[in-house]
Amino acid sequence: MSLLLILIPLLSSLAIFALRGANVRYVALAAAVANLAVTAAAWAGFDSSAAVNHAFSAPWVPQAGISFSLSMDGISLLLVALTNLLAPLIVLSSYNRSFGQDARYYGLVLMMIGALNGVFLADDGLLFYIFYELALIPIYFICAIWGGDDRIRVTLKFFIYTFIGSLFMLVSLLWVYMQTNVEGHHSFAWTDLVQVQLPEHTANWVMLGFFLAFAVKMPVFPFHTWQPDTYVSAPTGGTMLLSGIMLKMGIYGVIRWMVPLAPEAMHTLAPTFITLAVIGIVYASIIAIKQSDLKRLIAYSSIAHVGLIAAGVLAWNKTGVQGGLIQMLNHGINVVGLFYVVDLLERRLGTRSLSDMGGIAKSAPRFATLFMIITLGAVAVPLTNGFPGEFMLLNGVWKYNFWAGLAAGFTIIFGAVYMLRAYGLAMFGTTNDNTERFADVETRDWIVLGAIAALVILLGFFPQIVLNLTDASVNRILGAVQI
Repeated sequence: MSLLLILIPLLSSLAIFALRGANVRYVALAAAVANLAVTAAAWAGFDSSAAVNHAFSAPWVPQAGISFSLSMDGISLLLVALTNLLAPLIVLSSYNRSFGQDARYYGLVLMMIGALNGVFLADDGLLFYIFYELALIPIYFICAIWGGDDRIRVTLKFFIYTFIGSLFMLVSLLWVYMQTNVEGHHSFAWTDLVQVQLPEHTANWVMLGFFLAFAVKMPVFPFHTWQPDTYVSAPTGGTMLLSGIMLKMGIYGVIRWMVPLAPEAMHTLAPTFITLAVIGIVYASIIAIKQSDLKRLIAYSSIAHVGLIAAGVLAWNKTGVQGGLIQMLNHGINVVGLFYVVDLLERRLGTRSLSDMGGIAKSAPRFATLFMIITLGAVAVPLTNGFPGEFMLLNGVWKYNFWAGLAAGFTIIFGAVYMLRAYGLAMFGTTNDNTERFADVETRDWIVLGAIAALVILLGFFPQIVLNLTDASVNRILGAVQI
C-alpha cells in the first residue's frame, strides 16, 4: 500500500502529460480518489501495536547503504491521510478555472501529491531528501506558470529559500550517515541513523542544519518572508497545496528526523527555536489584523498557527507533540477551506479586498453558513476541530515554559480578532452593486466547502479518531528519543 500511494499519482501524472485533452481533469480526480481509497484501506488495516505497517523495502544502492524503504506508523499515516483527503478537494476546486494547459497543471498537481506521500512514507534518509526536493519542482512550475502578477520574482525567491535550506539538511544528513556503522558499512536507514550518538557540539550543528531546512518550509520567523507573496501570487490550487500540505513537511521533518537524529542538541537549541516560533505567532497575528486583502490575511494567519504547532512540537512532551499532530491535520483542512472561500469571492466579485465586500450573507446564506463554520474552526472555538489541537499545544508549551505558553496564547485572541473581523466585513454590513447580486453556492462549491465544514464539526466532536491513531507512535518515538 505504501508503494501504491506513490505510484498511483506519479503514473497518473505521466498519463495526463501524454493524454492531454479536456478530460484530464477527470483522470486527475479519479487518481486522487483512488489514492484516498488506498489510504482508507491502510487506515482500516492499521495495527497500532506494531512499530510499522504496510512496509516496503528494496535495495537501491546497497553498497552505500541506500534502500527504497517505505513504511507507516501512526504519525506518517496521519500525514498521508491529510494529503490524500485534501487531494480530491484541491483537484475539484481547480475545475472552476481554465488553465489553458490543463494537462500540465493537473499532471504537476498529481506529481506533487506523489512526492508528498513519499516524504511522509520514506524510511531511508536519502529517499526522504529526494522526495523532499521532488515536491519542490511541481509547485515551482505551478506558481511560475499560473501565478499572478510578479510571479517570476516571487516564485524564484521561494525556490531559492527552500532549495538552500534543503542543502543544509543534506549536509547534516550526510554527517550523521558517515557516523553510522552497520557491519562495516554506512547506512541511511532511519533505525540506523537514530542509533548514532553525537557529541553535543556536533549535534548542535547537525540540528541547526535540519532546522534551517524545516524552518523555511513551515515557515518560522524570520524565515517566513517568502510565504505571504508566494501564497498570494500562486493559483488557488497551488496555494492549497502549499498551505494545506507542503508546510507540514517541515513539522513532520522536525518530529521524524531533526530531533531523533540530534537529540543531544535539544537542551541548547530548543529554547531559541521555541522563542522564534512564539515571536512569529505574535508578529504574524498583528500583521494579519491590519490586512485588507483577504488572501494575504489568511497567509499571515497560517504563519501564526504554524508557529504555535512548531512551539508545541519543539517542547517535546507528549501533550505538545500530540497537539501538533492533530493540529497539522486540522490546520490543513481549515486553511484549504479558507483559501477556497477567497477564490470563490474573487471569482464572483473580481476582488479580494474586504473594503469592496459587505452584506453577502443576505443574498448567499448557505455560503455564509459554511464560511462561518470554517472560520470558527480556524478560531478554535470549542466543538470545532481547531479547539483540541490548540488546547493541547498551549498546554504542551505551558509545561515547557510558563512565559512561552502565555505568549503563545495570544494566537487565540489575535486569531479571533482578525478572522471574525474579516468575516464581519465580508458577510455583514451594507451591500454594494456586486454583493447584492452575489449568487449562493453551486453544486461543486457545496461538495468542497460542505466536506470541509463536516470535517470541522466531526473532528471537533471526535478528536480521539486522530489521537488514538498516533498515540502508540508518539509514545514510541518519545521513548526512543530521550532529551
